[in-house]
Amino acid sequence: MQYREDKISGNKLSMLGLGCMRFSLNKAETERMILSALAGGINFFDTAYIYPNSEHTLGEILKKHNKRKDVYIATKLPLLMCKKKTDFDKFFNESLKRLQTDYVDYYLMHSMTDFAQWGKLQALGIEEWLAEKRADGQIRRIGFSYHGICNDFLKLLDVYNWEICMIQYNYYDENYQAGKRGLLRAHEKGIPVMIMEPLLGGSLATGLPKQAVALFQASDPKLTPADWAFWWLWNQPEVTVTLSGVGDAQIMAANLDATKRFRSLTEKELAVYADVVDVFRRSYKINCTGCDYCLPCPKGINIPGCFSSYNISYVQKWITGMTLYATTTAAVMKNPASPYACNGCGKCERVCPQNLPIRQLLKKVTKRMEPLPIRVIFSLIRNIMK
Repeated sequence: MQYREDKISGNKLSMLGLGCMRFSLNKAETERMILSALAGGINFFDTAYIYPNSEHTLGEILKKHNKRKDVYIATKLPLLMCKKKTDFDKFFNESLKRLQTDYVDYYLMHSMTDFAQWGKLQALGIEEWLAEKRADGQIRRIGFSYHGICNDFLKLLDVYNWEICMIQYNYYDENYQAGKRGLLRAHEKGIPVMIMEPLLGGSLATGLPKQAVALFQASDPKLTPADWAFWWLWNQPEVTVTLSGVGDAQIMAANLDATKRFRSLTEKELAVYADVVDVFRRSYKINCTGCDYCLPCPKGINIPGCFSSYNISYVQKWITGMTLYATTTAAVMKNPASPYACNGCGKCERVCPQNLPIRQLLKKVTKRMEPLPIRVIFSLIRNIMK
């Protein structure tokens, strides 16, 4: 295993981390996977309060094998469930109990989607609360995970002394959400960057078009599509940890093998990614490049994110696209930025380099991703969260 330094704390973190959102219901299988990860040198484990049975399972297995002090645990505060300051303690203490620990190495504000969210947390007293937890040693490092547009991410980087951030980033989504620009800015500020969705929900491992797979194989037949996806990230020194959200020991072993074989990519190999992305995009319904020129939308709609989710729902599975859509539009938040909110102003179309009929396309996205039954479900979830 290769390690990269968190420049703020000095912690040496494994460049491959274990994302704990998709633990198997089979606890014995999960235990084998975690032990395999530990044996392979992984020391960064990412979980969250809202991940089903994740914190509890991770805490139980680490305690059973006396491994808590050998790893760094990141978990997250469920922002949508926080309505008053006392909620911070409520959720944090429950996380400690589940994890069977008295401190968290990295504590993140979970799934921030815009700059205004931080203002709401400040109004609840988040900064004072975090200072208290830092002072008593219960929280070692503070950060946030992000699912919004790049401009808001850049603003968030400057409003607090963050010590970690987590973004969605891969060779297909290089300019999606925080993207390359956000990665470089965070690195410039010395903030370690954790990468989620390195395989785009598995799409870049098992869901590539055959022509795209052939391009990779022609370059190096020994590498799998997953290898190519991981290596693209590890080839960038700005990436601190890449999270692998696996569910079984066999996939974990394959990912660990990718770390053992990793080497710097050649210029010729790097050029292959552009060809693969080109093939991937041609298989999509909407040829949006994710340049963000159409943003900000007056109605707050994450237009590139909506188009990406829509495309994924066709190329992969509808549920995969829907998962991305829900985070892209903040569908279960108080003020969702759904595409049906489009007022037809046309501002986006006037600046789109691809001259896409964005207003018409947003209607297609709404029809597929948020028909009335789905909209009702999102509304019910929002009401429960109030």
